[in-house]
Amino acid sequence: MSKIKFVYFDVGGVALLDFTNTNKWAEIKKSLGVNKNNEELFDSVWQKHRKRICIDCDIDLLTPEFEEKTGIEFPKEYSMLEDFVSKFEQNRSIWPVMEFAKKKYKVGLLTNTYPRMLDLIRSNKIFPDIDWDVIVDSSLVGFQKPEDGIYEIAEKRSGVKPSEILFIDNLSKNIEVAKNRGWQVFWYDDQDPEKSSEKLYQSLIAIE
Repeated sequence: MSKIKFVYFDVGGVALLDFTNTNKWAEIKKSLGVNKNNEELFDSVWQKHRKRICIDCDIDLLTPEFEEKTGIEFPKEYSMLEDFVSKFEQNRSIWPVMEFAKKKYKVGLLTNTYPRMLDLIRSNKIFPDIDWDVIVDSSLVGFQKPEDGIYEIAEKRSGVKPSEILFIDNLSKNIEVAKNRGWQVFWYDDQDPEKSSEKLYQSLIAIE
C-alpha cells in the first residue's frame, strides 16, 4: 500500500456488523407476521422501493403500504428503521483501527444508508464517536455505491488526489468502482472481522 492521506470507511459490514450474510431480515419479517401466505406480497412492496431506500425513501413511511398490501397490522408506534438499527452489532475489532487512522490521516465515512439511519446509529453509539473529517451519506447526497456520483463527491470532499484515498468496504462491487477511479482499496471480510481488522491495521502501520 503506497502513501495515503485520506481513509474512507464503509459503515454496514465494516464500522458495524449489519444484516449482510445473516438471517436478521427474515427475523424482522417473522416478528411482523410475515408468513408463506403473505411473504410474496410483503417482498413486492420492499422490491418496489428497494432502489430508492438508500436515497430518498424513508422506510417508516412504507408502513401503510405494507399493511394495505399484506393485511398485516404493524404494532402501534412501530418503526422499521429503529428495528433495523437495534439489530446492528458493534464491530469492536475495527474500533482501534479507526482511532489509529484518525491520528495519522483525515478520515471519513462513505456509506449507503437509509434516511435518518446514520444519525440513529451514531446516537446509539454502535461505533466510536470519531470526529470525522467528511461524511458522505447516500441518503443526503442523492447517489449510492456503486454509482459514480457518490465517489465523485467523496473525492472532492476529501481534498486529496484519488491515488491518496484508501477505501475500506465489504462489497466487491463497491471496491471495484473505487479501484477503477484510482483509489487504493481494502476488501473487508465481514464474516471474519477480527482477521480483517488486524490485516487492515498492519497495512496502515506499514505505510510510511
